[in-house]
Amino acid sequence: MKTLLLWDIDGTLIDSGGAGMRALATALKTVFGRDGSLEDIEFSGRTDRWIMRQIFAKFSIPASEENFIRYFDGYAHALPGELANPHARVLDGVRALLAAAAARDDIAQGLLTGNIRRCAEIKLGFHGLWSLFAFGAFADDGELRNELGPHALRRAQDHHGVTFPAEQIWVIGDTTHDIACGKIIGARTIAVATGNYSYEALAAAQPTALLRDLSDHAEFFRIID
Repeated sequence: MKTLLLWDIDGTLIDSGGAGMRALATALKTVFGRDGSLEDIEFSGRTDRWIMRQIFAKFSIPASEENFIRYFDGYAHALPGELANPHARVLDGVRALLAAAAARDDIAQGLLTGNIRRCAEIKLGFHGLWSLFAFGAFADDGELRNELGPHALRRAQDHHGVTFPAEQIWVIGDTTHDIACGKIIGARTIAVATGNYSYEALAAAQPTALLRDLSDHAEFFRIID
């Protein structure tokens, strides 16, 4: 085993049709009795904990650990119902690409996502993808995206019993934050323009490779090999 793929979730593997924002808004009302738009909060490439801190600041809610826990619980409770919408889908080419990577003995794949772990499981489980990932790093590990990479590498090493060389570690995501997160740990990066960041904005962040989407499997494996 020589190559490690670390996948972002939202905008890279799946499109939840706005389920996350709606679930956060629902939890804000049910847990804290606050009602209002979250449209002005930056979501793409951020961690759930970072997003919640911005929501707390906007609605004047103390950012105590107790309130984070209460909000996480409310969010996780609301998320499954919001995922059951007609726009939630696995992005083009992703399901077959993940299966093809899983079938190769020289590739390991995990998650490097801003979701808290249980909501990552809810989102990917909804689409039948959770079982493909035995390890990962999540918002539970840190509030800032750039803090997560070392946790993913440690868990990959613990799970597989090998050390992956930096040149064979690939962080795949749809935002400039994913690119920066990969560079922090010395990994190579693949940016995919399937989220809220344009192809041009991703190119300006200088990823190792840039794809319109993940439908061309031959091109993807040519890059990582």
